Amino acid sequence: MSAWCCIVIMMSTISTSVLSPAPQKTEAKEAYDRHYWYAQAQETLQKRLQYASDKNPVAKNIILVVGDGMSLTTATAARILRGQRRGQSGEDTDLVWDTFPAVALAKTYNLDAQTGESSACATALLCGVKARYETLGLDAGARFNNCATTIDSKVTSLIDWAHEAGKSSGIVTTARVTHATPAALYAHAPSRYWEDDSRVPPNVRKDCKDIAMQLVENEPGKHINVIMGGGRRHFLPTITPDPEHPNREGRRLDGRNLAEDWAREKKRRRLRAQYIHSREQLAKLDPRSVDYLLGLFEYSHMEFNAERGAVADAEEGTSAGSAVKADDPSLADMTRAALSILLKNDKGFFLLIEGGRIDHAHHYNNPYRALDETLELETALLAALERVNPTETLIVVTADHGHVMTFGGQATPRGHPVLGADTVASDIDGLRYTTLLYGTGPGHSEPRALPVNSTTLYPDAVHASAVPRQWATHGAEDVPVYALGPMATILFTGVVEQSYIPHAIAYAACFAHQSRRCQVKANYTQTPVKVPNCVPPEVSSVAAAEETRNDGSSGRRIVIASSVMSDERATRSAATLSAQLIKLSCLISTLLHFISYFNFLFIIQ
Repeated sequence: MSAWCCIVIMMSTISTSVLSPAPQKTEAKEAYDRHYWYAQAQETLQKRLQYASDKNPVAKNIILVVGDGMSLTTATAARILRGQRRGQSGEDTDLVWDTFPAVALAKTYNLDAQTGESSACATALLCGVKARYETLGLDAGARFNNCATTIDSKVTSLIDWAHEAGKSSGIVTTARVTHATPAALYAHAPSRYWEDDSRVPPNVRKDCKDIAMQLVENEPGKHINVIMGGGRRHFLPTITPDPEHPNREGRRLDGRNLAEDWAREKKRRRLRAQYIHSREQLAKLDPRSVDYLLGLFEYSHMEFNAERGAVADAEEGTSAGSAVKADDPSLADMTRAALSILLKNDKGFFLLIEGGRIDHAHHYNNPYRALDETLELETALLAALERVNPTETLIVVTADHGHVMTFGGQATPRGHPVLGADTVASDIDGLRYTTLLYGTGPGHSEPRALPVNSTTLYPDAVHASAVPRQWATHGAEDVPVYALGPMATILFTGVVEQSYIPHAIAYAACFAHQSRRCQVKANYTQTPVKVPNCVPPEVSSVAAAEETRNDGSSGRRIVIASSVMSDERATRSAATLSAQLIKLSCLISTLLHFISYFNFLFIIQ
């Protein structure tokens, strides 16, 4: 009898040791480093590839269209405005990306921020790695404003991957070319504000280059074929007047004119290059004789579309009579010029088109310009679609983050002006309100005021906000992702991490770490392994990472019910499960030997 008691105790010990995982060792490395996000993206890819066919299409060209701050509410309101400008009611109008066959939602949180910030969101969107707030082109190892942390934290981008595949590359933006979104493609900085050397702390200028210098001197910036946007001030020294605004000077302290340095470097390499700074120069461009183009069309950001071609306000220190023309090229103009150069490469190209000023207008609580800039972005995309073949070009339209603009009313009729006031006043204070409102920003007033454009289209109208702030904050909601082209309907579905998007693009184009799929014919229709129903709920990837942090703040396991487990959460690996089964098999075998031995003792007694 005592022998069987021993067996029961042994069985209990064995089952406990096998089914309860050993305590995880605390690691010094970051829980959410680049390897985590690469693995997470690969897992998401595999889930979507279950539904792929064996046709295996490859994207020769990539066009990534980014509306900075273009929330789903912004896209909806812009769609209605487009229709109303055509004399229609607007609600049933389609913007071009509304007709794309693939739609997804992307999570925009940063590694250390619930509401996404532009440079960290851009790093996720363009480099495939979630980043820390206000850092650029760096993974979790970086710390804001800390130059030393950049050494081992630099991550590659879609442009790096395109160059590796022999493709041409381009950036066109209405913001400064050194601003948060475009800079994530070529720069690595612990602060997004290091656009020129005057913003870099003096003691680290030799170790950490500013963003503009990285564009001109470093990989991959110096190999980008087309760069167009604003931001001349970060390329010119303090002693050099701006060519279009003579009363303004550059901001560089090192005395260098980086625009001229860029042109000299291309000449030294015997490359056909041209630097331009005006719409007239762009109009005269001969793409047959130019392979590299740098166009800096404004001192800072380019003018809002609503101001192009109008007389600019008098600048500081000048009289009203000396105001200059604000006649920048449109985003569509720059897109056409970029494609005329990029399409010369038989291997294809990567092009970023950014509507950078949607975000700025939202920060001002100014929906007129935000929607107008969104429609300008659509016009640029239409210009691109006229020049590319969608069967060999993957086009992805998305935003880096949302904004706090809301859209709603009480029984508002069809065709009601989207920028106007609701037809019904508030049932609390009896005051009227616009259907487009903001959660935070400069539009707050007591009592609530109705902007001028409630009756007319007034570009400067500031709409009301619930909470007063100097500038409106970003929105934390998911942003839309629209896709057209090779593998779009397979790769861009459901709710995904923002950092997944460049990995999906890389897969469609056979870039970098995804190039092997063009070398080995994969079986996309393979039946996925089904997890038995008796398997206990998995610990979420976030909870597991919390357990491994060395601050000791988390001492318990957090279990996520299978019914609410996110598609993006990591599951227990097959290797781990296999190892546990092998261990269990060995212990059972040992136990059987013990049973045989005790049976033998029982018989001989």
